[in-house]
Amino acid sequence: MNRRELVNATAAHTGVDAKTVDAVLKGFQEVTTAVVAKGEPVAITGFAKFVKVDRPARMGRNPATGAAIKIKASKKARITPLKGFKDSVMTPSTAPKLAKGVWPPAPKA
Repeated sequence: MNRRELVNATAAHTGVDAKTVDAVLKGFQEVTTAVVAKGEPVAITGFAKFVKVDRPARMGRNPATGAAIKIKASKKARITPLKGFKDSVMTPSTAPKLAKGVWPPAPKA
């Protein structure tokens, strides 16, 4: 599912205009990215947690030669699915029910 399909499916499921859904989705993306970039985690209960992780410098090994190498410090983005999302994915019967024709989209006539 790409962004356009997500917007159209959400609009069909909620009965909200697709333009409004797209604006809200874009706003969510911008706010989440900005907040996490500043180092604050964003958690959406039952869905996912977005966090910036600072990894310290450490010593590692070159797998080909076995020689010790220094791995520099880095920053990573981590998105962790939370319990409600994982439960729904692992047990589809507990997933939210979508309106008919929302996904997969109804065939065009």
